[in-house]
Amino acid sequence: MSLTTTEAPEQAGPGPVRPRPFAGRSPRDLLGRAVVYLLLAVAVLTVVFPVYYAIAGAFMGPSELSSYPPALVPHSLTGRNFTGAVDAIPLVRQYANSALVATVITLAQLVTSILAAYAFVFLPMKARAVVFGVFLATLMVPWEAIIIPNYLTLSDWGFGNTYFGLVLPFLASGFGTFMLRQSFRQLPGELRDAARIDGAGHWRFLWRVVVPLNKPALAALSIYVFLSAWNQYFWPLIITRTAEMRTLQIGLTSLRDSEMADPGLILAGAVLSLLPTLALVVFGQRFIVRGLTAGAVR
Repeated sequence: MSLTTTEAPEQAGPGPVRPRPFAGRSPRDLLGRAVVYLLLAVAVLTVVFPVYYAIAGAFMGPSELSSYPPALVPHSLTGRNFTGAVDAIPLVRQYANSALVATVITLAQLVTSILAAYAFVFLPMKARAVVFGVFLATLMVPWEAIIIPNYLTLSDWGFGNTYFGLVLPFLASGFGTFMLRQSFRQLPGELRDAARIDGAGHWRFLWRVVVPLNKPALAALSIYVFLSAWNQYFWPLIITRTAEMRTLQIGLTSLRDSEMADPGLILAGAVLSLLPTLALVVFGQRFIVRGLTAGAVR
């Protein structure tokens, strides 16, 4: 006779205990944390609110923009401000001018900075530190000190009111060279030795090894240069003479300075100018942080 025993099912033990975020903290610590969060919220609101109001105001009508207290939310969306801005100035042409100038300057500075940084890191050079110090000394010369000589030189060469005159003074940058040099120095020397054994020359080693391994720094430099070129105001103002050759920032100023200045048109133009920069900052933020911190620890 066989006896069948039935084992009692094991009871599941208690689930994992989740730590409470504020458990064990003193009231003083909680108060300090609350103050920090409050200050951060105020800082975020201070930065974000002007951007929000510009976008909201671009879709408001004249009555809402002139109302008191000011309307914070558009009651009826309208696109008349954007069409009015396009009709008031050659906005499309100036937008294209800004995009073209910023793109050319960005690509040119990338190429020149990559080549110069590679030369300072991997090519044999006498008095390398002295030459690099002289190179960095160009960063200490204020732009205001050379803008008039640049203007007179380009005007004498016949490059006034041309695309070439808009981009020529910015095709190379000491800051870009310094930033990429610091990033290139993080590469181990064994990579260059292995590439030399494999028969790779400088050109192949640069574009096949160095550039792919420094994408964060290159992306950060690209974003920085593009934003700087996109927001230029004084140089395009003095080197151009016609509305068709001027950039978007100059066009927005003409909207503001006109006799019948319409705040809705100004906000619409500002929103159009803000879109590329906002997209670059939002989607390229991690590249900016990683690129600017490259070379900080060696």
